[in-house]
Amino acid sequence: MILVHSAVFRRTTMAVSYSLTISSRTPKLLPKYQFHNFQSISSKTHVAFNPIIKSSPLRTFLPNSKSVTHRHSTIRCLFTGIVEEMGTIKQLGVSKDGGFDMKITAKTVLEGVKLGDSIAVNGTCLTVTEFDTEVSDFTVGLAPETLRKTSLVELEAGSLVNLERAVTPTSRMGGHFVQGHVDGTGEIVSKIAEGDSLWMKVKAAKELLKYVVPKGFIAVDGTSLTVVDVFDEEGCFNFMLVEYTQQNVVIPSKKVGQKVNLEADILGKYVERLLSSGFVDSIKNS
Repeated sequence: MILVHSAVFRRTTMAVSYSLTISSRTPKLLPKYQFHNFQSISSKTHVAFNPIIKSSPLRTFLPNSKSVTHRHSTIRCLFTGIVEEMGTIKQLGVSKDGGFDMKITAKTVLEGVKLGDSIAVNGTCLTVTEFDTEVSDFTVGLAPETLRKTSLVELEAGSLVNLERAVTPTSRMGGHFVQGHVDGTGEIVSKIAEGDSLWMKVKAAKELLKYVVPKGFIAVDGTSLTVVDVFDEEGCFNFMLVEYTQQNVVIPSKKVGQKVNLEADILGKYVERLLSSGFVDSIKNS
């Protein structure tokens, strides 16, 4: 995965994963605070909270974000982009070992769940660290890099999220190959109803938009969707949600200006890599 799980992150010596506890009385705490005191990586490390004024809290989540190296890991899990259910964020807070945990209420994805299983939360592949089938909830760990690269930072207690378990050898492939490796976030720029369907337009970075093609696949908050048009001059693409989809995913509930997680079809990335590596030319000359 591109996005690092907190369980893995805590094994490194770059920094320690920090977090905060969000209660029902402080639902907006996450977007307003950042973490400091990353110099120590011992068990005695303490967390201090300082308010941020009109700036992204996650750009300074690590002491030196420029030093972070992004590596593409091998495929550890695979999804289809067909959302199984919408879960509800139950709690966000600090884990006992200093990481950041997110507890989610759900039912369907808990069927047959095991520790270490992968579940896509709004299209982000995360690892189950705890679960309780009696109260119907599970916990996943998050690292600062995960929050920086995804829209999960906007979540608070009570937020709805798309959930999907990783596929098994007997699963039906109803969507397309989705890795749960979020390429970046897009911004919703328009929502227009047409009959019982909903047109949505999303603005994306140029580096991501180059992989988006008309009638091609894209995962938006983990939902496998078909791109209708790409507007290069606007830096946008659009898609349409039928009534059934609107009722079963979180995207329609988001407002203009909010972020969505985007994962482009991996086939385009492989093609680009092969072309840039001279693979095609080597075949022609062989």
